[in-house]
Amino acid sequence: MAATPQNPAASAPRRKVSRHRGEGQWAMGHFTPLNGNEQFKKDDDGLNVRTRIETIYSKRGFDSIDPNDLRGRMRWWGLYTQRKPGIDGGKTAILEPEELDDKYFMLRVRIDGGRLTTQQLRVIGEISQEFARGSADVTDRQNIQLHWIRIEDVPEIWQRLEAVGLSTTEACGDTPRVVIGSPVAGIAEDEIIDGSWAIDEINKRYIGSKEFSNLPRKFKSAISGSPLLDVVHEINDIAFVGVEHPEHGPGFDLWVGGGLSTNPKIGVRLGAWVPLAEVPDVWAGVIGIFRDYGYRRLRTRARLKFLVADWGAEKFRQILEDEYLQRKLVDGPAPAEPVSRWRDHVGVHRQQDGNFYVGFAPRVGRVDGATLAKIADLAEAHGSGRVRTTVEQKMIVLDVTEDQVESLVEALEALDLTARPSSFRRGTMACTGIEYCKLAIVETKQRGSTLIDELERRLPEFDEPLTININGCPNACARIQVADIGLKGQLVLNDAGEQVEGFQVHLGGALGLEAGFGRKVRGLKVTSEELPDYVERVLRRFQAEREDGERFAAWAARAGEEALS
Repeated sequence: MAATPQNPAASAPRRKVSRHRGEGQWAMGHFTPLNGNEQFKKDDDGLNVRTRIETIYSKRGFDSIDPNDLRGRMRWWGLYTQRKPGIDGGKTAILEPEELDDKYFMLRVRIDGGRLTTQQLRVIGEISQEFARGSADVTDRQNIQLHWIRIEDVPEIWQRLEAVGLSTTEACGDTPRVVIGSPVAGIAEDEIIDGSWAIDEINKRYIGSKEFSNLPRKFKSAISGSPLLDVVHEINDIAFVGVEHPEHGPGFDLWVGGGLSTNPKIGVRLGAWVPLAEVPDVWAGVIGIFRDYGYRRLRTRARLKFLVADWGAEKFRQILEDEYLQRKLVDGPAPAEPVSRWRDHVGVHRQQDGNFYVGFAPRVGRVDGATLAKIADLAEAHGSGRVRTTVEQKMIVLDVTEDQVESLVEALEALDLTARPSSFRRGTMACTGIEYCKLAIVETKQRGSTLIDELERRLPEFDEPLTININGCPNACARIQVADIGLKGQLVLNDAGEQVEGFQVHLGGALGLEAGFGRKVRGLKVTSEELPDYVERVLRRFQAEREDGERFAAWAARAGEEALS
């Protein structure tokens, strides 16, 4: 048909009409997988891979593993392939996954609430020494990670862990990850409410269940009744924070939608007070919203924080109440400001029962299997059968009688596990870094340890609470945006014009007291070699310019760019 003024479309090219599929939200009827991750999860639930690991892969070896299992479903059981040694950070984003993969795994042991018996800790130490070349890192989510794990050894490792009540179930993957909790729940004298029962109940009902084993992405949970606000509640997908309701007594304030990575967001309060008995149901309601309404089209927008940002707190609470709980939540108060600027429980503290707990600081969370076994031995020798991990990469021995405290402190000191650390030792944390992580660009653990030594030598009298968080890439596993000094690993140019390892600097981030993200000074980057000089320079300026009682974060927010450079 010829084109005419009445029919201009006759000469126009045909446009391909595509059906809009939204954000892949199941509750909107969008079930068609919109990316490869959603496809492999639809093809087979991640929890099912355990059978293949036990019956096929562990017997036939690494090369027999299906790629969708290797880089996908095996995460549902705490397994990530680790970085092949010798690949520099400049190639991280260039090489294909199979070029970055080593034939060994990181295995994450799930430790909900950071709670361990000395028997459990000893078993982890033994597994580390026998199967993981002695490696062990305490993470900032209370887990312990092992490296150099062979697929052939995984069934035996699971058997040993599960024999003492531990697991790796949903320690990674698009799942409900470990539920972090106050490491002194039920122990601390000043506790508002003990959330341990809720953590246990969530595990019993939902972890390892296919009800929530296919989420848009990972889901991070926190429950604490400590007035220290000791579980970084502002940056979890869901958090229950201990509060005292004027009418109903102790319970929890409900927060949702926090998270960091490359699009950091502080969680929002829903203004709801939740009694302990209702925490598991409310948790299930929130994660149900994430499962059903969460964005599944783009992985970069598949966290709950994006849905919360789009909906707002009022709509989110209404959907939770109307569609998932079928009842209204009680309005409640916000948590009070934390009672201390340190929230890691390091040092010697009295328990409710009159005994003491002793918190100590490994270097940037790095320990080893032999040390874990020695910690278990020391705890038992000083009357304790319980140990805890914290979200600051620290550890705690519980139930120490007063006459045993000093002896334990000295014994820990001999293992370089000090209960009386400097501010630098206490406040520095580091992610896994390029040593093992396929996403990393720079080395972190050794860099952090060296930085501690240098700062202790150069600034021996510095005793202000200070956090220095070192991350090997932009993904913020070490929480760089909410540190006093946050260091994001990247390649930078040195004075000779050579590309070397270094960091973009974030200054003045905080949680608890005036929570917020650190500022970035335009163009401010430091090489790894220059890092001690830079941090010393900034801290000396802080000491010279601070007002009485002023925190580093407050000073960094008002200081000029020259003072921060």
